[in-house]
Amino acid sequence: MRLIIGVILFVALLIIVEASLGWQQLLQPWAEQDPLTLCLALTLVFASYLLRSLRLYRYFHTSMRGQFLLCTRLMLQHNLLNNLLPMRSGEISFPLLMQRYFSIPLKQSLPALLWFRILDLHTLALLVIICLPMPWRQEFSALIALLLLPLPWILHRCSGIGQQYLRQSSNKNWKTTLTALIDGLPQSTHSLLDSWLWTISNWLLKLAVFAWILQVFVPVSFSGALLGAISGDLTSVLPINGIAGAGTYEAGIVGGLLPSHIDAGSALAGAVNLHLFVLTATLVGGAISPLLGRRHARQ
Repeated sequence: MRLIIGVILFVALLIIVEASLGWQQLLQPWAEQDPLTLCLALTLVFASYLLRSLRLYRYFHTSMRGQFLLCTRLMLQHNLLNNLLPMRSGEISFPLLMQRYFSIPLKQSLPALLWFRILDLHTLALLVIICLPMPWRQEFSALIALLLLPLPWILHRCSGIGQQYLRQSSNKNWKTTLTALIDGLPQSTHSLLDSWLWTISNWLLKLAVFAWILQVFVPVSFSGALLGAISGDLTSVLPINGIAGAGTYEAGIVGGLLPSHIDAGSALAGAVNLHLFVLTATLVGGAISPLLGRRHARQ
C-alpha cells in the first residue's frame, strides 16, 4: 500500500507541475545558468559526501583502516538507494553493504546507523531553531537550542549507564541483544565528539549548497532558503514518501518557504528544481561509486 501511495505521489507531482507551471517553463532557468557555477555546486555536494564518508570511516576505523575509497563507495551506493527507494527502504542497504564490503555484522552496523540518524536529526533540529523566524525568537530560541544541544552527550552517558546495568543483570533473554545494541554506540567521548563534528560539518556544507541552488530559482533570503532546504530533508522521516521523495520533498520545501511569504508557484518551481539537482548529484555519485575502492579481506 505504501508503494502504491508513493507511485501516486510521484504521478501527482508530474501532473500538478505541468498543470500549474509547465515543465518546459520550469526547466528553462537551467539553460540560463553558468555551467561552471553548476559544476562548483556539484563539487561542493560531493565534498559533503566525503565528509559523510569520513564520519563512517573514523567510526569504524579499526575495520576500515586503509580503505577510505571503499568506504566512500559504500556511502555513495547507500545514498543512491536511500534517495531513490520510497519509504526509506534504502536504509536496509547500509547493513548489507557493511557486511559485503567490510564483513561488519548487523549487530554493529545497525546501532551505528541509528546513532548517525540521531545525530542527523539533532543537527537539523538545531538549524531549524536558528533559521525559523519567530516573534519570540530572541527570548526563547537560544534557550531551546541550549537545552537541545547536549542531547547526544546525554544519550552517550545513558548508554554507559545501560552497559553497567547489563553487566550486573541476570536476565539472559534480552541481555545479549541490548548489550550488542549498546556496544554499537560510541564507546568513548572522543568517538562521540568525532562523529558529532563530522555530522555538523557535512550538514552545514550540504545545506548551504542546497540553499544557494534554491536562491537561484526563488527570490528568498539565504536563511529562508536554508529553512526550505532543511524542511525538505526532514520529510525523509515521514512514514510515507513518493518514489525518490517526489511530492513529499517538494511539499517540505514549499512549507519551509512559507515564513518567507513566497508565492506558491515560485516556491514549487524552486522545490522541484532543487530536487532535480539533488537527484542529479545522487545519480552521478552512484554511477562513479563502482570505480572507487576494491573489496578485500579485513586486515
